[in-house]
Amino acid sequence: MKKVLLVALMGALAVSCGNTETKKKEESSVTHNHEHVAPETPSNSTAKHVENGTIVLEGTDQMTFNLSEIKAKAGEKVTLTLKHVGKMPVTVMGHNFVLLKQGTDVAAFAAEALKAKDSDYVPAGSDAVIAHTKVIGGGEETTITFDAPEAGTYDFICSFPAHAAMMKGKFIVE
Repeated sequence: MKKVLLVALMGALAVSCGNTETKKKEESSVTHNHEHVAPETPSNSTAKHVENGTIVLEGTDQMTFNLSEIKAKAGEKVTLTLKHVGKMPVTVMGHNFVLLKQGTDVAAFAAEALKAKDSDYVPAGSDAVIAHTKVIGGGEETTITFDAPEAGTYDFICSFPAHAAMMKGKFIVE
């Protein structure tokens, strides 16, 4: 009788553990799907079209941009406002926006940018840059205007030391 109870208990535990795994997978799947259907807001948006020639890009104290894609039309005049929505000072958590030409090695550019503190971490004379902002700190914003390049996909980054690994996105020109 004891053996039967022990076997039944082990079977119940095995089934229970299996159900937990299934629930975890289902919860993960539901969460993943929920992220894709959430309404577009500045806090959860990943892509944004330039509207009326303007775009606002936010940088945070957590080294993130609110957008991972920006879409524009070739030749369109783009006015980009970079807002640092964090509180940390420029010396600790500075952010900028750097739009790079196609084919630029982002890692190599970021390594070179480390040496360019005096020019907002944009190497002077670099032919890899289409447009860039100055470096700003928490609570600050800066605006630049430039012409969208020809159709294609371009990288944008924050070139403040060590930020390009996380603060990056695609500038898609149609």
